[in-house]
Amino acid sequence: MIVSPQNKRIIILNDMYSNGTVTNYSAEGRLRVDLSIGIGYNEDIMKAKRVLLEGLTSHDSVLKDPAAFVGATEMAESRVNLAVRLFCNASDYWKVFFTVNERMKIALDSNNIGILFPQRDVHIIEK
Repeated sequence: MIVSPQNKRIIILNDMYSNGTVTNYSAEGRLRVDLSIGIGYNEDIMKAKRVLLEGLTSHDSVLKDPAAFVGATEMAESRVNLAVRLFCNASDYWKVFFTVNERMKIALDSNNIGILFPQRDVHIIEK
C-alpha cells in the first residue's frame, strides 16, 4: 500500500491474476483538493495569494492541518497560474471543490484582481 500526494491510499495487488491498482479515496479520511487559477501579469501576486488564503482559511470545511497553500506554478502565455492546495474530509470533497472555486472568483473580483483567460493581441502595421 502507498499513499498518494492527495492522501489517497493506493493498494497495489500482487495477485497473479491482477495487474492493476485500486485507489481508495476515503480510507485516509481526508483528501487534498488541487485547484488552479490564472491571474494577470500586472496583478500583485502576493495580494492575490493573501486574498485566496484568507478565503480558504475562513471555509469551515477546509482543514487547518495541513495548512492550505497557494503558490505560482507557471508563467503561462497570458497569465500567471496559481496552484491552490487544501485538505478536507473525504465526505466533503465535492462541496469544498465547488464552493472554493466560487469563493476564489468572488474574492479576486471583490479585490479587483483580474482572472485571465487565453487571448491574443493582434497588431496591424500599415506600410
